[in-house]
Amino acid sequence: MYKNQEKIRVILDTDANNELDDQHAIAYILFNSNIFNVEGITINKTKNGGSIDDHYDEADRVVKLCGWDSKIELYKGATGSFDEIKNQNNNPIYDGSDAVDFIISSARKPSDSKLVLLPIGKLTNIALAIHKDPTIISNIRIVWLGSNYPDPGEYNQDNDLSALQYIIDSSAEFEIVLVRYGSPSGTDAVRAYLSDIENIMPGKGPHIATPVIGRHGETYTNFGDYSVNLFQNVNYHDEPPSRALFDMAAVAIVKNPTWAISSKIPKPKIINGSWIDRPNHTEYLIIWENFDNKKIMQDFYYSMENYKFD
Repeated sequence: MYKNQEKIRVILDTDANNELDDQHAIAYILFNSNIFNVEGITINKTKNGGSIDDHYDEADRVVKLCGWDSKIELYKGATGSFDEIKNQNNNPIYDGSDAVDFIISSARKPSDSKLVLLPIGKLTNIALAIHKDPTIISNIRIVWLGSNYPDPGEYNQDNDLSALQYIIDSSAEFEIVLVRYGSPSGTDAVRAYLSDIENIMPGKGPHIATPVIGRHGETYTNFGDYSVNLFQNVNYHDEPPSRALFDMAAVAIVKNPTWAISSKIPKPKIINGSWIDRPNHTEYLIIWENFDNKKIMQDFYYSMENYKFD
């Protein structure tokens, strides 16, 4: 724990079965429990990775492999978009209601610090929560992994443009951890090399008694071995083979903001997936860019070796 630092209250919101970075973000945040008070994990469904149950199951197996299944709850969230669901969310049960109601109840808890909502997929669950109960806005800080701003296109963004614009138009504290595919200024530059994963990760993390079946088959008793399997079952397009850990980088800069550069910009608008700057807008959001990929990856591997269960 950093000296004199209170634990950071956080809810991680994930589409865990989409890629392999969500799984590493989950492990990283759980293995830093001396820094984070993870109040729960909420799930969303994006266009890849199967059903909401598939995303839930992947998050669940990672939580179990991290030894956290008795310490934390997972909540199924939205399959559809904000615009498709928003007029239903005064009903007792609707698409995403478990996750949305959990977010609201957590944000309402008396606290001296804001609850960090850390969506690393689409923004639907978060937008629905503030739509249903705008009074939570003063109690939350939203740190979202997404967007190629100022360029168009990006997976998390395009999965629910309506949720993104709704949050921008709200008064919620909103920060964007930029992806920027192919650019050294985005989280795309925070990369794990297959050779490092194969050399460093085997056996890492606590070893659990009941094996977990991975999404590619076989059984695992620790997250490190599952990490190797995930990396060995993806396609590579570069040499040496590597994959960006976008989502893990978002967790990292909440842990240590010095590992990236932040700046305030007037709130832009998103129209048909393209950003329109509004330089005269009187409200601002924060963008994070230029990530210290070396320090972030060093801390990731350190956390896998020196995991905390505070």
